[in-house]
Amino acid sequence: MREKTMASSETTPLLAVHVAPQRYRYTHHTIRRGCTFLLASLLAIATILFLIPSAILPRDHGSIWSYLPWAHPLPHDSWPQGNGLPYDQLQQILLNTPSAAKAREWSSYYTAGPHLAGKNLSQALWTLEKWKEFGVEDTTLASYDIYLNYPLGHRLALLKKSDDKTEVTFEATLEEDQLDEDPTSSLPDRVPVFHGYSASGNATAQFVYANFGTYKDYEDLVNANITLEGKIAIVKYGRIFRGLKVKRAQELGMVGVLIYDDPQEDGEITEENGYETYPNGPARNPSAIQRGSTQFLSILPGDPTTPGYASKPGVERQDPHNSIPSIPSLPISYKEVLPFLKALNGHGPKATDFNQYWQGGGLTYKGVEYNIGPSPEDVVINLNNEQEYVTTPLWNVIGVIKGTIPDEVIVLGNHRDAWIAGGAGDPNSGSAALNEVIRSFGEALKLGWKPLRTIVFASWDGEEYGLLGSTEWVEENLPWLSKANVAYLNVDVAAAGTQFTPRAAPLLNQVIYEVAGRVQSPNQTVHGQTVADVWNGNIATMGSGSDFTAFQDFAGIASLDFGFGRGAKDPVYHYHSNYDSFAWMEKFGDADWSYHIACTKMWALAAARLVDSPVIAFSAADYASGLYTYLRRAEPSALPETHFDFAPLDTAILEFKSSAEAFDAYADSLTEQLHEDVPWYHWWKKVRLYFQIRVANDKYKGLERAFLYEPGLDGRDWFKHVVFAPGIWTGYSGATYPGLVESLEAGDIANAEKWSKIIQERVNAATSLLA
Repeated sequence: MREKTMASSETTPLLAVHVAPQRYRYTHHTIRRGCTFLLASLLAIATILFLIPSAILPRDHGSIWSYLPWAHPLPHDSWPQGNGLPYDQLQQILLNTPSAAKAREWSSYYTAGPHLAGKNLSQALWTLEKWKEFGVEDTTLASYDIYLNYPLGHRLALLKKSDDKTEVTFEATLEEDQLDEDPTSSLPDRVPVFHGYSASGNATAQFVYANFGTYKDYEDLVNANITLEGKIAIVKYGRIFRGLKVKRAQELGMVGVLIYDDPQEDGEITEENGYETYPNGPARNPSAIQRGSTQFLSILPGDPTTPGYASKPGVERQDPHNSIPSIPSLPISYKEVLPFLKALNGHGPKATDFNQYWQGGGLTYKGVEYNIGPSPEDVVINLNNEQEYVTTPLWNVIGVIKGTIPDEVIVLGNHRDAWIAGGAGDPNSGSAALNEVIRSFGEALKLGWKPLRTIVFASWDGEEYGLLGSTEWVEENLPWLSKANVAYLNVDVAAAGTQFTPRAAPLLNQVIYEVAGRVQSPNQTVHGQTVADVWNGNIATMGSGSDFTAFQDFAGIASLDFGFGRGAKDPVYHYHSNYDSFAWMEKFGDADWSYHIACTKMWALAAARLVDSPVIAFSAADYASGLYTYLRRAEPSALPETHFDFAPLDTAILEFKSSAEAFDAYADSLTEQLHEDVPWYHWWKKVRLYFQIRVANDKYKGLERAFLYEPGLDGRDWFKHVVFAPGIWTGYSGATYPGLVESLEAGDIANAEKWSKIIQERVNAATSLLA
């Protein structure tokens, strides 16, 4: 009514005079409300410009601050070039700081005495103090109560039984030779040989030779009508994870397993080919014994009593025996396995009677004919293994350099524990490299550098038993890691040879190529060559066997692992033996510590690339290429008569490829915009760009997570990733599309169809994420 009266042309002047103040008050109220809204908007913008950037980007180094109307344009020494230091200057620090002398010093410390899991607190505390000295003040211990075993005693003997007595024809010492040239080989407190998570037991039985103890090897024996039940297996190290050799023997009713290193795996560098053995030459010392874990690593890593949750004091414990053996096993040298193998000569078929996978064997020159057996009924092995199982603390060292973006985190890790006093290659070449990485970043901090993203450094305990420290830490911190962790960069063995051997999630392929091209190769056959120049360019898929497993396969965090391993012409690396020692490293492994330093530099540069690039340095297109390649590898698993249809998966991957390429191009455009000269009166463009980058980074960060399937893989539900997992019967090597491939190989087409749909759903989720 009032609006109509005010608008009426018939309004009298008196009425008009009466209404005018009302109209004035109404208009004034509207303006006041508009001003309040404008003020609130300005305050909101101020909050964005002042409060949010103060937590994200340093105020004194430009960035969004420099786009305020009263500020200068983005200075040249600020983001994206670096926080406090130009990025190229940071790279030079990371290239110039690492020192061979320092790497040698750290290696000398770590390899000076035994440091089994749960028995290395002094090393953990020393590491903590060193990192603080390097400038990482926020360094602490993260401890867990872990179920594991320590050796009490053992016996291994070859017996000849008769009606009235049992004769010991050979008794193994299960000891490595003590060498004057290698002081750690004769330490009085050296650890007896044993297998992690091996079962206690005393078995006396006939025995058979079972090649490498793979699933197929055992299957070949069954098909050849070789009786395995009640027997002890003698198998070679190699091809698959040792715990799976024991697992399959156990499933077939065998009562024990012996595992030895056959010179067959050493290639050309053998005693038979005229090479002197360590310490006089590069060939394997005949008494070397490879220790290691027999946990069923492809079923469950980490503490076997706390699957999926952290082993903190007072937590509920599960029965561990689904993921650790129930039959005893022992490692043995090739020197001491000879009498057992020779006792099989003339009994049963020969290995050469089987397929190509049984060919070879490096002890024929020692009189071994590689007969399968079983041994005669009166020739048996007595295998006695005594283990003490305890729940004991172990200690991770965790160091943090806080970045200006609190919810984007890069983690670098290496394990510290070893089976033996040395461990110069595994893991302490990596430990020495990690110390030098941290010291290098510490030098950058002294010059005013502050990382864009937060960096977490980890020295893991308990890796050798089954990735214990890293797995428990990931399980404990999963909510935070799922939100914040961009990538995990692992180095286990930094230097044990000359061959660069990376493996990675495809998102990180380009980072590896980039840093390999920045670091000079220690192998200077041609002056000035980089690591990339002498590397074949192959990047393996992620399997297991090191601390990236929980990050990649359980938490869905893009991971890489690299180092320098043994090449064909390199001296034999005495893996998990007393001879993986400081003395071996200095004489044969990396005499001038140059491979330690090359690995250090690549590790540091990879971290810097991921830490200080405003747009995360990932390649979604490489992931798409990987998915396509993995599908082609899966196709032979399907028998032709099943007519399994791969087309729906192909379609899903092609759609993801299109989205991935478009998203990478968009991310590149955001990076280019950072370098544009934006005038101050267009400051809002920089604010918009900031939020666009944040959204893009969240998508990149979540991409690996999109491939997680919460119910997990069939029969091993701890593993959540539908693209990557350790092979169920390989352990170390990576399996791709494991649910699908394992179903096809088992001839279970219905289950394969189920997994095809699950994979399609996860690929489609990744496509939607990037849209």
